[in-house]
Amino acid sequence: MPMDPDWLPFHPNPTKPSFKPPKGAVDAHCHVFGPEGKFPFAPERKYTPCDASKEKLFELRDFLGLERNVIVQASCHGTNNDALEDALLSSNNLARGVAVVSPDICQSDLRRLDTAGVRAVRFNFLKRLVDIAPRDIFQNVAKKIANLGWHVVVYVEAPDLEELAPFLKSLPTNIIFDHMARPDVNEGLNSKNFVLFQKLMENEKFWCKTSCPERLSQEGPEKNYSDILPFMSTLIKNYTERVLWGTDWPHPNMKSHMPDDGKLVDIVEKIAPTEELQRKLLVDNPMRLYWEH
Repeated sequence: MPMDPDWLPFHPNPTKPSFKPPKGAVDAHCHVFGPEGKFPFAPERKYTPCDASKEKLFELRDFLGLERNVIVQASCHGTNNDALEDALLSSNNLARGVAVVSPDICQSDLRRLDTAGVRAVRFNFLKRLVDIAPRDIFQNVAKKIANLGWHVVVYVEAPDLEELAPFLKSLPTNIIFDHMARPDVNEGLNSKNFVLFQKLMENEKFWCKTSCPERLSQEGPEKNYSDILPFMSTLIKNYTERVLWGTDWPHPNMKSHMPDDGKLVDIVEKIAPTEELQRKLLVDNPMRLYWEH
C-alpha cells in the first residue's frame, strides 16, 4: 500500500545539532511506522504514512546525541501495538512505550506490554485522526492501567480543553498532555485557553510535552518557529518538574514542511536556557515517569 500522495517523508539528512544534550537525554515523543511488510497498518486508519522503522529511529537518536526514546503508538496502527512492542524489545532497555489499547484488553495483555516497556496509554481526542471513543470506555481503560502504575497521554486541542477538563481530572492516573494541548499562537500567551491550560498544570497530576514547534508555529522554520517558543519557555519555567520534550519523529501528517530534527534539538537551548532546566526537561523528568517503575 503506497503512502498518501501528499505525505511528507522524514528529513533524509538532518543537521548535526550544535547543542549537546546532557548525558541520558530522552526523546519523550516519537513514533515507529511499520515497516508495513512486517507490521501492516490498521484498516480503519485515517492516513497511510511512509515506513519509519525502529532502526531509523535509533540511528537518529544516536546522531542527535540523545540516549533514550519514548515511542508513542501512532493512530495508523490502531490498537495493534506489535510494531511498538517489537521496537521496545529491541531497544536494550533504552525505550519505553505509550500504547493505544482496545476497551476489552485483558490484564494478561497489559502485563505483557508492561514487561515490554509500555508505561502509558494514549487517548486521542482529535477527530481528524481517530473516531473518538465514548468517555466511559476511556474511564474503564484508565482504571485497568492504574494498578500497573501507568499514566494516560492525552492528545487534545486547546478549544476542547475547557469541556474536557473535569473528565481528565476524574481519571485515576497522571495525565500527560501531548504538545502543550496545541495552543493557538495567534491568540497569545494571555489567551483564555492557554491561561486555562496553565491553571490545569498547577494540579500535580498533569504533565505536558513542550514539543512540536513545527506544528504549532505560524512563522515556520525560516524564523526558527520563534512565535511558539514563548509558550514552551513559560511552561518549562513554571512547571519545571513536570515537562518533557520530544522530536515527534517522523512527524506524521505534516503538510507545510518537514522539519530538520537537528534544528529541533537546538531549540532546547532557547526554551530551557540553563543546564538545570535542560537536565530536568531531558533527563530527570522522563526518567522518573518512564524508567523508575
